[in-house]
Amino acid sequence: MPAFLLPASATMFGFFYGVIEGFYGRQWSWQARADYAAFLKQFGFDCYIYAPKGDSYLRSDWRQRHPEEEWEKLQRLSAHYHLAGLRWGLGISPLGLSESYSHNDKSELQSKVKQISTLSPDILCILFDDVRGDIEGIAERQLEIVGDILAVSTAARHIVCPTYYSFDPVLEQVFGPMPEGYLAMLGAGLPAEVGVFWTGNQVISQQYNQPDLAKITAMLQRAPVLWDNYPVNDGRLTSQYLHLAPYSGRSGALAQWTAGHVVNPMNQPSLSQFVLQTLAAVYAVRAYSVDDVLEQSFAWLGDDQLAEQLATDMHSFQFEGLQSLDVQVKTQLFETYSRFNHPVADEIAAWLAGEYTFDPACLTG
Repeated sequence: MPAFLLPASATMFGFFYGVIEGFYGRQWSWQARADYAAFLKQFGFDCYIYAPKGDSYLRSDWRQRHPEEEWEKLQRLSAHYHLAGLRWGLGISPLGLSESYSHNDKSELQSKVKQISTLSPDILCILFDDVRGDIEGIAERQLEIVGDILAVSTAARHIVCPTYYSFDPVLEQVFGPMPEGYLAMLGAGLPAEVGVFWTGNQVISQQYNQPDLAKITAMLQRAPVLWDNYPVNDGRLTSQYLHLAPYSGRSGALAQWTAGHVVNPMNQPSLSQFVLQTLAAVYAVRAYSVDDVLEQSFAWLGDDQLAEQLATDMHSFQFEGLQSLDVQVKTQLFETYSRFNHPVADEIAAWLAGEYTFDPACLTG
């Protein structure tokens, strides 16, 4: 099949860009999640997808119901996004089904999906990432699981994240060798209207280009939905940094090369907005300029003094990191940012105080 010449059913939903809360570590507050609707609407994002690694009831404890209080918060979040005129999504990771999938497993999984459907998600993501993949028959098993979910889900859109969601060799180092033909088998077996997440040549890709996307498009028999791991900073190493630079290495032509583009933000919701707004410019501005969109981000802060301070420290936060700051400098910076009455400054101060330090326990959810 020629690159990007896809069946009509594969492109019927149209290109979209949005945010997926899909990181490890410190989670966002429910208020922050709700507040994001206004921000996304302002900058032309289409959707928000709730898939935090810290929600065990969608991961290791997926067989159990959410506690009533948590479920009510999800109901309110869904209603809030729909009222804002945005699509709302949710991700489930049915862990523990890699090696076997019994009739009882199917029954429990479909029961869970029916519960999720009462939340009225527009998008349901089926996530097979971050688990071992060197298991015989895993592609066939995942296709069976997806089929059983599709049979009962009421979501308008479904997106699958493969176990091997990038060509990055680190995935095989951590999760075992990818079975031969794994991606091609998924592509051949999934219905054409089901999307497939792809992070690019790396788990955290610096850029996306047409030849690389053409390669995975041919393999999956559909253009991928980009899961863009910038500016996420949830790892042992990345939590030492604040990723504040505007988007680069991404062209507005991605709207023709992919089925969609969702970005995974930082553990800091307000700081993430400083960066995420520049994605809108990637698709809206004909002559995208990193310098111009950075100036717009500084203006968005609405505080000239904070903007000046952040402009001074931004390179250090992004490229040198927390570990490069000695105790005296760290203390001075903490006191400086603590004087501002601004959510962005509050998150920087908390990061400087070590409140976002990576905790390996977050990987067990």
